[in-house]
Amino acid sequence: MKEHANNQESAGRFLCFSLGKEKFAMPLLQVKEVIANTETTTVPQAAAHFRGIMNLRGQVISVIDLRVKLKAGKPETTPETTIVILDVNGLSLGVVVDSVSSVTTFEQSAISEPPVHDSSVKTDYIFGVARQGKDLTLLIDLKKVLNTDDLKTMKAQAPKAA
Repeated sequence: MKEHANNQESAGRFLCFSLGKEKFAMPLLQVKEVIANTETTTVPQAAAHFRGIMNLRGQVISVIDLRVKLKAGKPETTPETTIVILDVNGLSLGVVVDSVSSVTTFEQSAISEPPVHDSSVKTDYIFGVARQGKDLTLLIDLKKVLNTDDLKTMKAQAPKAA
């Protein structure tokens, strides 16, 4: 089995969350904070997954709906809907998830390589699958989920705080 380049991230602490009925986890090192769902200001003609911008303690932050971006369930707002604030290449970004469940440590022995599948579908952001009993959790790298177009949009849409 080939070793993944992000092996330091593969075994470690993860923020576990759900999108629709699926379980996901991201390396805790990418997470700045978790906040309650809040109103965003819509940006006209933005991509469908770009929810808008929000003010977080004087900083304007772009917010992406991860459910729409990954085509993982309908974007329904519930009391559990949460925004995870990330640090992506030095830029703060919010991603909307259905719920955050825990911070978990996955042992290397519980992590498998992602399954081989139809290569026409882009899933290089999945760097592993963690097993906990009968449950499977997809381990994702949000830096790869967000392509360069998303990052350009974020920089263009987010004016500098005064």
